[in-house]
Amino acid sequence: MTRRLRSFPGLSVYAVLYLVFLYTPVLLLPLFSFNDGTIVAFPIKGFTFRWYVELAGQEALLRSLLNSVIVGGVSALLATSLGIFAARAYVRYRFIGRDMSEALVMLPLVVPGIIVASSFLVLFLSIGLKPSLTAVILGHTFLTVPFAVAIMKSAFDEFDPSLEEAAYDLGETVIGTFRRVTLPIVAPGIVASLLVTFTVSFDEFILAFFLAGDQPTLPVYIWSQIRFPAKLPNTLALGSCLLAFSVLLLVTAEYFRRRSAKRT
Repeated sequence: MTRRLRSFPGLSVYAVLYLVFLYTPVLLLPLFSFNDGTIVAFPIKGFTFRWYVELAGQEALLRSLLNSVIVGGVSALLATSLGIFAARAYVRYRFIGRDMSEALVMLPLVVPGIIVASSFLVLFLSIGLKPSLTAVILGHTFLTVPFAVAIMKSAFDEFDPSLEEAAYDLGETVIGTFRRVTLPIVAPGIVASLLVTFTVSFDEFILAFFLAGDQPTLPVYIWSQIRFPAKLPNTLALGSCLLAFSVLLLVTAEYFRRRSAKRT
């Protein structure tokens, strides 16, 4: 297969053009965030850090940022905790309904977000839970569990069960073995899951828009500001910070994932 790909140099050109097409709009975001003018267009009037400096004085922005950090952190913890046990069950055991349950766990990846958000809104209102950060956390946990399960399955796939059997033979309990043997070995996968699920929750908009109420997360705040041309430069600066933060998290998650693979 590799030799066949090498015989078609046009594929490399296509890959480069595809990446340029995909990431050029993203790269324009930080470029215009340093523009001294308020109009997003070429030519750029000047270079300035003014829009970044003004971000620190916006209370509504900082409040929404804190909301996103809280929602992302709690959702990542819940999703990763559920993902650890689900992935372990799918990898180690064979039981009736295993394939069906795994398909249901992965269902949020293919269901349109607008359907999930509206369904959660109706459900929460029917049980008396008003739109709030709690509702967003529950919705984001549902959304991020598939990512956690996929990452943790990769970690458990390479796990040697004989290590647990050796711990049992030495008199260790099931809980003790899981805490002292299993978790340390799959720890890089856990870190990767936490980082990826936090990033997904932090960037999610549709569920947060439906469920946040008067406690908007950062993506909802950005959407509310982008309608005003005068506030667009600040939004671009904020978007650039989020872009750098998301890339950093994903690179860190990939580092831990590869470290886990090499360690195994």
